[in-house]
Amino acid sequence: MEELRILQKTERLHEARWWKAEPGGRVHCYLCPRHCHVHPGQAGFCFIRINQDGKLFSLGYGAPAALQVDPIEKKPLNHFLPGTRVFSMGTAGCNMGCFFCQNWDISKSRSDQVRSQHVPPEDVPLLALKYGCDSIAFTYNEPTIWGEYIIDICKEAKKYGLKTVMVTNGYITYDAFHDIYDYIDAANVDLKAFTENFYGKITLTHLQPVLETLAWLKNETSVWFEITNLMIPTLNDDPAETRKLAEWILTHLGPDVPLHFTAFHPDFKLQDKPRTPSKTLDRARQIALDVGLRYVYEGNIYSDGANTYCPRCEELLVRRSWHDVLENHTKDGACLKCGFAIAGVWNNSAKGNRGPGVASTAKYR
Repeated sequence: MEELRILQKTERLHEARWWKAEPGGRVHCYLCPRHCHVHPGQAGFCFIRINQDGKLFSLGYGAPAALQVDPIEKKPLNHFLPGTRVFSMGTAGCNMGCFFCQNWDISKSRSDQVRSQHVPPEDVPLLALKYGCDSIAFTYNEPTIWGEYIIDICKEAKKYGLKTVMVTNGYITYDAFHDIYDYIDAANVDLKAFTENFYGKITLTHLQPVLETLAWLKNETSVWFEITNLMIPTLNDDPAETRKLAEWILTHLGPDVPLHFTAFHPDFKLQDKPRTPSKTLDRARQIALDVGLRYVYEGNIYSDGANTYCPRCEELLVRRSWHDVLENHTKDGACLKCGFAIAGVWNNSAKGNRGPGVASTAKYR
């Protein structure tokens, strides 16, 4: 990974969007389904949206806590500009309370507890170009909570032909959804489990809003998106749950949305759980393929399950090792052997084929 070095600049408060004033100086933030009602001098659940004198401000605007150059496959996105580099950035805070968070050192921190740098929106695409990136990813913590910054970065990025990517938990209201996603080219959504019990107890949120976000992405945008399910032993790895998750995707999103089953490692408040065995991911992948999903992957392990195969002739199309692309046997997004159109965005000028046819550490994704 390349460490990025930029100059420290003066931080300024930026007035937030998606809020309204309430009696007593409180403000109602309706950016995410938490609908925080924030008293003067306090912050919402995410830590970085604060009420100052009856107005809501974003501490995340222009204040990334992590900057890094990654392979796009690390997000993970396997069907979006494969083999390219993405300029990745994140801030402090999060709107979920996941006990297993693997980026907890920034997502569970307040803005004054991390080493952030002031980077105005117009500087972000210049940094991306400097490091040879084709796209910019909003990632590491939950990018929704710094949506104002994202929108302004996207406006600047489009001037240079750079693509934009959300790596998200999908916890956003419809009020803010199009404001942000109308500027986004690709997304990876963490579908953390398929039970309300898991979401309520382990993430301190709810499942249904995430499912709604996935449906909005499919039905109301041209965003290319993929889904990640981090499999945690005993908590969300039951085969029956995996089948229900895959069936929901097939029914509501179609067979061409790539699904990534990724391995858990003990972290944050789930130190008592073991690493996910490779056989668990193998089983989950087979279940999803049997259900009818065409592109199912295994992540955070070395496995043939990281490869892309043609759904028609089963030819190996893209061979990967961890996040590295070793071979790519597609041409213009199609199988070289049989010509089947592989869903995705395969070069900078392409639209998705929707039908058949820096300073941070390496753990961030």
